[in-house]
Amino acid sequence: MISLQLLLFVIGLVVLYFGAEWLVKGAASLAIHYGIRPMIVGITIVALATSMPEFVVNFVAALSGEDNLALGNIVGSNICNIALILGISALVIPLSVQPSTLKKEYPIMLAVMILFYVISLDGTISQIDGGILIAGLISFFTFLIIDARRHGPAVQPPSDDDAEKEEDLTSTMRILYVLGGMVGLSVGARVMVDAAVNIAEALAISPIIVGLTVVAIGTSLPELAASVAFAMKKQVDMSVGNVLGSNMLNVLFVVGLVSMINPLHVDTDSIQIHFPVMLAFCVVLLPLAWTQYRITRLEGSFLLAGFVSYIVYLVLPYV
Repeated sequence: MISLQLLLFVIGLVVLYFGAEWLVKGAASLAIHYGIRPMIVGITIVALATSMPEFVVNFVAALSGEDNLALGNIVGSNICNIALILGISALVIPLSVQPSTLKKEYPIMLAVMILFYVISLDGTISQIDGGILIAGLISFFTFLIIDARRHGPAVQPPSDDDAEKEEDLTSTMRILYVLGGMVGLSVGARVMVDAAVNIAEALAISPIIVGLTVVAIGTSLPELAASVAFAMKKQVDMSVGNVLGSNMLNVLFVVGLVSMINPLHVDTDSIQIHFPVMLAFCVVLLPLAWTQYRITRLEGSFLLAGFVSYIVYLVLPYV
């Protein structure tokens, strides 16, 4: 039984890898061809694509009455995005952060996380709360459109190498790469999550812990795969944008839409422990990125150490 689940986990990982490769290739090509600021591509197209596993898992969990699994998945995924994904990406290559990102996109992300916490304090994320989050999502995309029009194209003209690569990709191919990447990431993540959850259940671990650890890490694998791929190709703006955008979309899009369909109940431990940990990682990101406008390997190691400590805290009672 466990050996079969491990095999499925590996198969999902392979599908995930190719999905990330296709998505990175398509998204980078779109940014170069249309003169779109890489951060915007990362915070919208890539972030939406890599947030789809969270949406699928949470939608199914909410309809099945597994609210703790759903909320644990979102809170855990947001923690993974900053601590695990940016940590590993920074170890691959130090991540440069544009000052404009810390002045625009980061404050919006932090505000969304605080809003997420505030609407959860009464123990329920209601349909009205979901409507507020969806309104926030519409406002966020409206801001991006207005900001893009106001500042115009924010990338340099493509180099000769980029232009040569552009000749090999038609508009249709770019779109197919992005769509293929989305499908690969979603399918790969779903297979991995299902296998991991089956293994965790065999070990009698509670739903909230499964959501915060196994499922959260599993559904964050698309963000991890995409961000590391961006970092390796030195598309660091997209790597950081992917994380900030995924955190926002996890709350505004995933929680907003799911709670409008079925209100989500929030347990006391999440309010008192897990939400504050999520906010702490979001807050600590600012001083790390503000110093010389980059996240160094040492700072990436600090984020990873914090993530490992949190996971140990969660799992220790079951050891």
